[in-house]
Amino acid sequence: MKRGGGFSFSLPVTVVASAIAFIYFCTVFVFIDRWFGLMTSPGIINAFAFTGFAVMCVFNYGFAITTDPGRVPSTFMPDIEDPDIPIHEIKRKGGDLRYCQKCSHFKPPRAHHCRVCKRCVLRMDHHCIWINNCVGHANYKVFFVFVVNAVISCIYSLVLLVGSLTNDSQNDEMQSADSYRTAYVISALLLVPLSIALSVLLGWHIYLILQNKTTIEYHEGVRAMWLAEKGGNVYKHPYDLGAYENLTTVLGPSIFCWICPTSRHIGNGLRFRTIYDGISAGSTSK
Repeated sequence: MKRGGGFSFSLPVTVVASAIAFIYFCTVFVFIDRWFGLMTSPGIINAFAFTGFAVMCVFNYGFAITTDPGRVPSTFMPDIEDPDIPIHEIKRKGGDLRYCQKCSHFKPPRAHHCRVCKRCVLRMDHHCIWINNCVGHANYKVFFVFVVNAVISCIYSLVLLVGSLTNDSQNDEMQSADSYRTAYVISALLLVPLSIALSVLLGWHIYLILQNKTTIEYHEGVRAMWLAEKGGNVYKHPYDLGAYENLTTVLGPSIFCWICPTSRHIGNGLRFRTIYDGISAGSTSK
């Protein structure tokens, strides 16, 4: 939501916030209450559990909106003679170092210019209208954790919705459920497509994390792979360090911090480990 240091109104963000509030209210005060009763032990346990996921969802969503994804320093200059940096990204045409004409500076590895934000973003994945912000180096983890909690919350709420309706039908309480018909219908119309869409999005980003790719790099890699095969070569993504190393690179070194919105492990976003680092060190020592 940041634009030049301030905040601007965003309709998609307002829609998401309203949907979260509506689903939370219906889940706790309609589905759980009608199935278990809020004053019973199962009701209290489910209400606390769902509230926990909802709080994590809102917390990470807020961080994804307000965290700057990463700015390229105006003084950044690639050092082509540095032996610790074995590869440099170049333009497809001409082979020059990547330079942003709009921002008037060189682009660090994995950085791209966002036409919406009107600036270059470090390790840019995509611009997301639902957070009114780019998903990049500094807020990728909180965006991913938000999606994880959103999927869990939607599926959890959907299970409670179905269980509540089933319980009403078994107890011949469908007539009393008519007064809640609007809440059930709107919730179902929200939860079913959201559960499917968010699950697909989560699966996609799990795949990207395991490959240590961004969405942009995936599409660039498809083209690079095709060109490599055409020339009789084999393309390998330079930042793919192996599934576990990729996970720890993006989410953190400890499994216990993977669901926390902390990003102290990510570095400055100007340099990333590659599969050629060890090779470069070995050749330098010789």
